[in-house]
Amino acid sequence: MADEHDTPADYENIWLRLVHMIIIAVLMSMASTLLGVMTVAQFVIMLVNKREPNDNLAEFGTTMGVWMAKAARYQTAASEVKPWPWTELD
Repeated sequence: MADEHDTPADYENIWLRLVHMIIIAVLMSMASTLLGVMTVAQFVIMLVNKREPNDNLAEFGTTMGVWMAKAARYQTAASEVKPWPWTELD
């Protein structure tokens, strides 16, 4: 039974959401790969630099983690807020 608030525009919006979800899924896959590369790089840096991590790399990892959390919330419909590039990067 259709909700009285459902309109053809709402139905079209669900398909646009699917497009956004597919794009975000691809970006999350790329982010996961990048996280793996960053992990290895940070470990090597710490080996060479007497256990001192690269601050810029650590900060980028934090920012990427926030983005991934926001993306996961959108993907699972826990939030209607799309992650970057649709909104500001937190």
